[in-house]
Amino acid sequence: MRPLSELEAVFEAPITTPDIHAAADELLEASEEVLEHWITARGGVPTNDTREGFRLLALHRQGAKGDPSFNACRETCREVAYHYNLVTMRDVYSDITDRLNMMQMVSKHLFLFISGKMQVAELGDFCCSSKPIRSTDAASKQQEEA
Repeated sequence: MRPLSELEAVFEAPITTPDIHAAADELLEASEEVLEHWITARGGVPTNDTREGFRLLALHRQGAKGDPSFNACRETCREVAYHYNLVTMRDVYSDITDRLNMMQMVSKHLFLFISGKMQVAELGDFCCSSKPIRSTDAASKQQEEA
């Protein structure tokens, strides 16, 4: 499992590989690793099971046990799987790179939610807004400036 900083770089970096399927595989794998971080941080062992054909969805299900607010990213995980299917199931598609870019954006959203939730447990109780993190960052900056 790669460190979160390495995973963040995967979601931030422009996609440069000409192999669209390999890029989609990398994004899916990185998204799974983000969920693995969540599960191990809570003392669990990440599953190798699949749900609807995706380990990502099984990992989400495992990660949500005991924390209903974690369900806030369920649809994000499903969107990652959806875009993965769009990219990998059709070799010829006029806007396949747009689909891959969308998969990258959704994967980054998943990363931001989970890494934020690891910092602020209440994140996702009402929505997936990272306002508690932004408020903490703003307060820290004000203290530094004083």
